[in-house]
Amino acid sequence: MNLENKVAIVTGGARDIGRAISEKLAASGAKVVVNYFSSKADGAATVAAIEAAGGTAIAVSGDMTKPADVENLVKVTRKTFGDSIDILVNVAGGLGARKSLAEMDLEFFESIMRLDLEFFESIMRLNVSSAFLTSKSVSPHMGEGGAIINLASLAGRDGGGPGAAAYAASKGAVMTFTRALAKELGPRNIRANCVCPGMIATTFHDTFTKDEVRKNVAGATPLKREGRAEEVADLVAYLASPESSFVTGASVDINGGLFFS
Repeated sequence: MNLENKVAIVTGGARDIGRAISEKLAASGAKVVVNYFSSKADGAATVAAIEAAGGTAIAVSGDMTKPADVENLVKVTRKTFGDSIDILVNVAGGLGARKSLAEMDLEFFESIMRLDLEFFESIMRLNVSSAFLTSKSVSPHMGEGGAIINLASLAGRDGGGPGAAAYAASKGAVMTFTRALAKELGPRNIRANCVCPGMIATTFHDTFTKDEVRKNVAGATPLKREGRAEEVADLVAYLASPESSFVTGASVDINGGLFFS
């Protein structure tokens, strides 16, 4: 894919899938703004890897659930690389915690049912509000051919694993929000798509998924393995490129055949 002279923002772009996407876009010619939240070292390491490969990148810290941080990210991007932003990839997000039905107390259960309680709200902010805020702030600076790619999940299609009800609901919302973006921005020739990874070997699953579960999922996958972050990055780069110019509003699965939408 040729992304020469394109400017790309990757939220959550400093580790795992986000880092692989940042590196792939840079290798394809884009100037990449790597957003990170808590680890300055991860941001610096990703930029260093891109520069060592001959690419161009900067790292910018920020919490993508906070409007001021999002506005600063856009401001720094435009100051560094010019007024136009061509690509936005929303990787920032997370699960928070897994809790099965047996582990839920009344307060936790109500937090799933009521949007004003802390847990559910935090997951929705992390996965949905962040994509809304960045899309709202970046899209006015996109010209024709711009591309927004949101990271959803297989969980948004099948309800997720045990204890992931809020996460699954938020990722389903990301898919629907992406379709709405495609309709709203389409007349400006700006495309919006999302990617729905299945089991990808990342620190996310190191943290939230038991080894036995990962082994069982890989065994049930037709390709008999977990996916790699670089494979997700290849798909994102395609959706960001002119080669996918008639693809918008799509939720593209990448799960090794584990689930067919």
